[in-house]
Amino acid sequence: MASVGQAEETLDDAEAGADFELRQVMVPAASHGARLDRTLAGIVPEFSRSYLQQLIEAAAVQINGATVTKVSAKVKAGDDLRIELKPTPQSQAFQPEAMELDVVFEDDHLLVINKPAGLVVHPAPGNWSGTLLNGLLARDPQATQLPRAGIVHRLDKDTSGLMVVARRRQVMDQLVAMIAARTVGREYIAIGNGAWQGASSIQVNAAVGRDPRNRLRMAVVDLDRHSGKTASTGIALIQSEGAYCLVRCKLQTGRTHQIRVHMASIGHPLVSDEVYGGKPAAGLRRQALHACQLSFDHPVTGETLTFRSALPPDLSEALLQLGLRYN
Repeated sequence: MASVGQAEETLDDAEAGADFELRQVMVPAASHGARLDRTLAGIVPEFSRSYLQQLIEAAAVQINGATVTKVSAKVKAGDDLRIELKPTPQSQAFQPEAMELDVVFEDDHLLVINKPAGLVVHPAPGNWSGTLLNGLLARDPQATQLPRAGIVHRLDKDTSGLMVVARRRQVMDQLVAMIAARTVGREYIAIGNGAWQGASSIQVNAAVGRDPRNRLRMAVVDLDRHSGKTASTGIALIQSEGAYCLVRCKLQTGRTHQIRVHMASIGHPLVSDEVYGGKPAAGLRRQALHACQLSFDHPVTGETLTFRSALPPDLSEALLQLGLRYN
């Protein structure tokens, strides 16, 4: 057994051929009563605390022979810790994965991509691989030099349409600043539940934050009582037919699930968006939302660029079934 303060010892040679490294450490007196994840980060500092937390939650850590999966578990001086150092889904997330991407514009500075519904933009719990980021890393080796492979804004997994991606760090910083300054135009086509009432064009100014009653979704919130961010969406009616409406939404801000939350807040949750109360219709298996237009001044050349994306087949078919038309 390693002495107190000694970081590790070599275990049986029989384990050398395994796809993980087994470490055994003893909790020093200075860590008595501390959290398990914090203790491990101090004893094996060559690994990030985030990675060690992943190992704990993956049942790869034992205290005195008993598996512990709570990162906040308390340790005692002299406890025997055994850690399986192995790849976790998160630690392997930022890897190149070849995939076909619908690139509608490309130069040395940026890409514009038409993202299909179902493609996750960035690795996250439940989707550590097969994301747009993985595809960008495989497509362009210089993407490895950029934060998030050059991704400057996101679309939800089940939202289709146009995105701009930087290929140079300076361009990435400029695009981020342009989005913050609201000089990037982003327009969406959405199908909402409910016949449209009132003015054909409205501006929804309502802060968006975590739903205080359900932390897994977003909601319109009162900033005096809950945390959140100001959010603004322009919504214009294209057609209302029966129990459905077709609208164009223009983002002035880009909060998580903003259009979905704002449409629900005015009584028109998106078709098939069950998270926000939208009822399924026309066989749609995802929320009826498509990023149809993207416009901005090129950060390097200054040229005004406008890109448009036709509705994908599932939304076009849904419009036909619901008696709605989009030109």
